[in-house]
Amino acid sequence: MPKLAHLKFNDPAPDLELQDTDGKPARLSSFWKDRTLILAFTRHFGCPQCKEMVDHLVTASPEFKDRNLALVVITQGTPEAAKAFCSVRAPGVTCLADPERKAYRAYGLERANLWQSFLSLDVWRSNRRLKRERGWKTDLPPKGQDALQMAGTFIIAPDGRIRLPYYYDNIADHPSVDLLLHGVMGMDWGQPFDGPVAPK
Repeated sequence: MPKLAHLKFNDPAPDLELQDTDGKPARLSSFWKDRTLILAFTRHFGCPQCKEMVDHLVTASPEFKDRNLALVVITQGTPEAAKAFCSVRAPGVTCLADPERKAYRAYGLERANLWQSFLSLDVWRSNRRLKRERGWKTDLPPKGQDALQMAGTFIIAPDGRIRLPYYYDNIADHPSVDLLLHGVMGMDWGQPFDGPVAPK
């Protein structure tokens, strides 16, 4: 299978129609047309790192709102499965269902290789920490979900362009809340980009 192309800074964000947790159509551009969007893709629902990532996003959601950032979580689940997962892990957060993983492919999110999953020391350490701190273990993915699907996080400005493409180094990786809020140099995510990247 050919390698999927990664999106880059200021690339147009792919606009697809998925489903919300009630099975109603939801077009991605509807979430970024009025304000900057944090678009977070999860792995499978049995993944402890996925649960931790969603928990971090939910905890930070008041700060996102204060900075006029919308948050949408895309899952591999069906609408019914996404509703069950998000009602527990992400109450009040918009979750979308992408059981065919068409948005995952459009955003260049591939399947993990051995070094990004089973052989990664970071993943082993993360699994041990989450089992000790939270009592979580890695469960098998629900039917239809890919255990090796990589996650990713993207910030999309109201002009429909990618301001931050964050591709995970391994399945335990995820961006810090500070990076999502402020970027590398404290940039305003919503400002149109028409020149070199520079601090304010």
